[in-house]
Amino acid sequence: MIALTVALAVFVGIALGLLGGGGSILTVPLLAYVAGMDAKQAIATSLLVVGVTSAIGAISHARAGRVQWRTGLIFGAAGMAGAYGGGLLAQFIPGTVLLIGFAIMMIATAIAMLRGRKNLDTTTGDHHLPIPKIIAEGLVVGLVTGLVGAGGGFLVVPALALLGGLPMPIAVGTSLIVIAMKSFAGLGGYLASVQIDWGVALAVTAAAVIGALIGARLTAMVNPDALRKGFGWFVLTMSSVILAQEIHPAVGIAAAALTAVAAVVTYVCSRTDRCPLRRHTADPVHPATAA
Repeated sequence: MIALTVALAVFVGIALGLLGGGGSILTVPLLAYVAGMDAKQAIATSLLVVGVTSAIGAISHARAGRVQWRTGLIFGAAGMAGAYGGGLLAQFIPGTVLLIGFAIMMIATAIAMLRGRKNLDTTTGDHHLPIPKIIAEGLVVGLVTGLVGAGGGFLVVPALALLGGLPMPIAVGTSLIVIAMKSFAGLGGYLASVQIDWGVALAVTAAAVIGALIGARLTAMVNPDALRKGFGWFVLTMSSVILAQEIHPAVGIAAAALTAVAAVVTYVCSRTDRCPLRRHTADPVHPATAA
């Protein structure tokens, strides 16, 4: 099963490289249900995988000038405090509750991916956010990441771009710095109470990094909009599996049925010119960062 976990981690990395986000959304279920780790060990290991992958991805963005260091470091420092606190707090919360929270985060992430985001200003001017606002947003996002090991790029990028007003390319590059910082901080919080199998953790991390590099090269060959939507439906399906495992099979079946109905309605709507749902769909952009 370890060999299978490492092999699947390559595909997790490929998804990361293609999508620029969603690493923990796939990594936690992989570690929990394929590698057989308990919930807290899976979340802690996922934080390591996402942190390393994000740090490596940030290098290319920094070289291209797509990182606003002032905002990133302040947001990241606040996120580290929140993530470390979340990692410490997690020891008092049952693993089942954490996985249910993770499933809820998966649903929120999937909805965000399916809806897309409105095109934002892509200029590269200097944008300075007020420090109190940066700190407040960083603490909240970090706390969520530290608790459930998710909510990286899909929380950081909207916080920087939609709430903070950063141009999308800068928000993406800056978020990778933030994600790496708070992932390592969350990992530190977990290490106070959770033992990690470092051999497996490093093997999965290496495989994910290799996959991310492959995925980055495939980006120009794949329609990012179609990929984003397909990944969103996959994440919704995976959340149904976790809900079935952690709450009750009936809950998972109901969630899966709702997902199927939504998929059918969306498909039919895409074939109909006068579908009212189209008016509520944002213009898609390439999704944001690693997680």
